[in-house]
Parts: sequence; structure tokens; C-alpha cells
Amino acid sequence: MQASIKIKAKQTADIIANCEVGEEAEKIIRPEMPPAETIGLLSDNCCFYDAVKILAHGLPKREAVWWACLATRQAHTPETNEDNINALTAAETWVQKPTEEHRLEAFDRANMTKFETPASWAATAAYWSAGSIAPQGQPDVAPPEFLYAHAVAGCIALAAVAKDEQDPDAYYKQFIAQGMDLAAGGRGNI
Repeated sequence: MQASIKIKAKQTADIIANCEVGEEAEKIIRPEMPPAETIGLLSDNCCFYDAVKILAHGLPKREAVWWACLATRQAHTPETNEDNINALTAAETWVQKPTEEHRLEAFDRANMTKFETPASWAATAAYWSAGSIAPQGQPDVAPPEFLYAHAVAGCIALAAVAKDEQDPDAYYKQFIAQGMDLAAGGRGNI
């Protein structure tokens, strides 16, 4: 397992305090383990979604949203509609330049996709990463600290299933490898 310089948590307990894991994962996880080891152990035991959740919560916001973008881009097909392409582009734009304008554009594009696709959730993750989630003109309401990670994890799961609805495991493994490359300071290329 690669070094995970981008994951600041020293032990898994620091991450699972912010996300729920399944019963099988609970039996496997040792809270004192470094997160990278836990992610590898969960993957080895086919607890892919739990590994994704821990990785999404461990990565910094921009890297996590970029991870969602990478998975979404791979899930797109020639039949992907314009709304989903635009939602993904908005999320990628926010990662490259995380301005308030780009964050709000990502949310507008997510709304157009009705929150049903990987692109929807990549764009939502960008929106939930900063700023206020209150309607414009209302007092500011900061998103909960790890709300973006929930959107990222959902995006990764939807992307894996979009690639192979019957057996998404190979795509989960591929996406986890990309996320671990980002955690190691890479660009998510594998």
C-alpha cells in the first residue's frame, strides 16, 4: 500500500467517527490502524463501499472531489446526456479553481441532473465543500464538515455500478486505486 501523505488522520478511528460502516467492515476494522491499511484490508475483504467511504472522508476536499470526477468521467459513455457532461465539467472546474462562482455553478448543474447520476454527486460534492448551503438571500449555513465526503462516496458507488451493474467489484478496485494514488500525492492516474 502506498504512503498516504494527503490523509491527515493517523488512525482509522479519526475517520470512522465521521462516517458509518457496515457490519462486516466493523468486524474487520481496527481503529488504531492507519487509514491506508484499513482501506487495503477492507478492499481485500470485498468491503468496497466501506473502503470508499473511509477514503472519501480521509482525502482533502479538492482531492476527494477530483476523485469523484475521475470516476464519473470513466462512467460516462457516448450516450451520456449534456446535463451530466455539464455537471461533471462544473465539478472539474471547481477543483481547478475553487471559487464561489464555480461552486454555485456546480450546484446548478447538479440540480439539472436530478441527483441521480455520478455527475450529479460529483457536482454536489463540489458544492458541499465550502460556502453556504442556504438558499441565496438567506443567512449563511455552512455545510457539515464531511458532507462533501458522503457525496463523493455515493458518486464512486454509482460510477462503479454504472460501469458494471451486475459485478461492479473490478471498478470499485480501480476507483480505490485511483483514490489511493491521490492520497499518495499523485493525480489519480493508474
